[in-house]
Amino acid sequence: MAHEHPGTEAAEQAAALLAAAGMARMPARVMMALVGSPDEGYTAAQLADRLGVSPAAVSGAVRYLVSMRLIQRLSRPGDRRDRYDLTDDAWAGMITANAPLYTALATHMERIAEENTDAPASVARAHAVADFLRYLAERMPQLAVEWREERDRAAREAEAGAPDEGRAGAGRRAAAG
Repeated sequence: MAHEHPGTEAAEQAAALLAAAGMARMPARVMMALVGSPDEGYTAAQLADRLGVSPAAVSGAVRYLVSMRLIQRLSRPGDRRDRYDLTDDAWAGMITANAPLYTALATHMERIAEENTDAPASVARAHAVADFLRYLAERMPQLAVEWREERDRAAREAEAGAPDEGRAGAGRRAAAG
């Protein structure tokens, strides 16, 4: 039953946000369920039970998420069933993976603007959006690197018993994870 699993309501709300942002609904639900998975991950049957869906629905979502490298298949000696869990840095990878898309989209927007010579306001908007997309393409990978450095520093400080001066709780979470 879904209520036996930690964070079920919050996971469903987060999945709805991801779906609203364009992610397919079932992969979003599986991904958010895995945020609340036990340390050994979930089997496909456990995911189906948690989500109240068929194993076939979970199978397609898992296949998609594995192909996107957002989740990983975990094998355990002596257990024929695969388990699934989030990959390390899944979120940073998901966010930074779009950098080339932003650059390409900016290029296409500028090409459109070049051909739209009779609409200066539209051209100006297209160039402004293109500039923003290029900024995102440049900064997102840098932000992921900065986050990893900050997380690692906070973990080292937590291990050494130093006060956490980074993001709220970053050292505690990194030391625990």
